[in-house]
Amino acid sequence: MTHHVVILIVEDDTGHFALVQKNLWRSAVHNEILHFPDGQALLDFFFNPEAEPRVAPDASYLILLDIRLPKVDGVEVLRRLKADGELAWIPVIMLTTTDDPAEVRRCHELGCSFYIPKPTDYNAFMDCVENLGRLLSLEEVKVPRLSTPTGAPQHRQARLT
Repeated sequence: MTHHVVILIVEDDTGHFALVQKNLWRSAVHNEILHFPDGQALLDFFFNPEAEPRVAPDASYLILLDIRLPKVDGVEVLRRLKADGELAWIPVIMLTTTDDPAEVRRCHELGCSFYIPKPTDYNAFMDCVENLGRLLSLEEVKVPRLSTPTGAPQHRQARLT
């Protein structure tokens, strides 16, 4: 059984967001993509039931998270998500300009799935995101559902399309 995976991109630079979205689509990733301009907006999405857009029940999410964000930085967002029993299952890919080895280690210790430094060169950045899209479009990529009736993550096949 497959179900829809929503990609959440947390990026304050609208130009970077547009490039990521465009290159994911060019790589055959046609999932719904939601943009969050700062860390607090993503935290509100998950922790504030009045926030818009709202978390869909029994949905799967994958997060592309920048580190340098206004309001709440990406490391703190990662820490809060991974501290929550249900949200900790969501794959988080750090996609950021920061390539400091200590920061990479810190994000992995907090539970990020992958850490991808954004190249500063425009073409290299586009290639990087296109390669990420190719990886995400593979049938073998599985993403757990956010919730089930028992509250445990559901590991049915969820495919990025």
